[in-house]
Amino acid sequence: MNNVIEPVQAPPAFSRADHAAGMSAYRAAGAALAAAIGNRGPLRLTADGQLHPDIQAAYWRHGYYIFEGVIDPAEVEALRTDAQTMLARAPTGPDATTDAAGRPALGLDYARLPYRFTKPLADPWGGTSQLNGRHPAQMAQPKPDAGAPEHVVFLMYSMCQSMPAGLRLYGHPKLLAAAQSINGTDFVPFNDAIFVKQPGLGGSVAWHQDGVTHWNSPDWDEGIHGFNFQVQIYPTTLGNCLWVIPGSHKLGKADIKAMVAANGGSEQLPGAVPLVCAAGDVTMVNRQMVHGSFANSSPDLRISLTFGFHRRKSVLGQKAALSITDTNATYDEQRIFDRSAVIQVAIDARHQAFPQEPVFRYQPFTGLEDEFRFSPETFDRVIRDYNTKDLAI
Repeated sequence: MNNVIEPVQAPPAFSRADHAAGMSAYRAAGAALAAAIGNRGPLRLTADGQLHPDIQAAYWRHGYYIFEGVIDPAEVEALRTDAQTMLARAPTGPDATTDAAGRPALGLDYARLPYRFTKPLADPWGGTSQLNGRHPAQMAQPKPDAGAPEHVVFLMYSMCQSMPAGLRLYGHPKLLAAAQSINGTDFVPFNDAIFVKQPGLGGSVAWHQDGVTHWNSPDWDEGIHGFNFQVQIYPTTLGNCLWVIPGSHKLGKADIKAMVAANGGSEQLPGAVPLVCAAGDVTMVNRQMVHGSFANSSPDLRISLTFGFHRRKSVLGQKAALSITDTNATYDEQRIFDRSAVIQVAIDARHQAFPQEPVFRYQPFTGLEDEFRFSPETFDRVIRDYNTKDLAI
């Protein structure tokens, strides 16, 4: 399987404990800055179903927002169960075809393998040309404790296909209302990925900006590359969470390598804030933000269900980028319709599970709802291998 992400260099000799200790002052400074900014609270909608104007203003000012308590404990537990099932069904390593119980691994029949591995505490993308070279400076790579496995699961894909609770989450009415408020009534999906930060083992994600397509566009603005939600199904801590540099989404393409050099070569960039969350919180982060996460030298597990949305006009006519660059696809009307259909099926899957909950009305599928009810037929037609049609820019 070609599903391992190798770091560009071997980890230095400093230990996991050394790394955690060396991050202590930086974490404290980031926590103080995050508290001063605020930018968190319930996901509030107006009477007409729009994200509250105060939240929109805060999001556009800083480039992120933390919605507290969006996902209730019962749904969090269902998501944990499905995510842990995915982990248990992972191959035992990047070249394996069976899981730890000797069963055929999940996803061997998928068009896109649903697992990516890395070495423990490594930075697999920093300083490489992978993902359009958008991670130009490598994070510190501490040495894992004795007995660590050779590889660990780093990313899992296919949330809507592999996790029944994940498909229902994708149709969450408040999250879709927020997406509509930011990207318009004809908003479209991006992709989804599950970040797994295992305690004392999880790899880092080097500082980067997500978008790669529109930096030189005459229509560039601070929202042209969309945003990502991250649904936290375990508490995120100062030791394992995502960090962002507030306001960086407004400044165009950042020279991250120069930022690190100006900081004495340290990846502990000044002005960053940690997105510490409780289970059930959801972060919304602009894809033009400079953001990243450090090696998880902490004892805390993090599993973040990440999925994004775009303005339709940002995607239509664009070429495939990032992890699907090799497909050479162009995002025409049919491609956008087919990938967007996942939202409509997810809406109905959620309604079937939670009939008492409001149902989000997705404008591009008005009048087509009956063709996209959740059923075995639509699962095979719309959901199976849906992530081969992602809309990455």
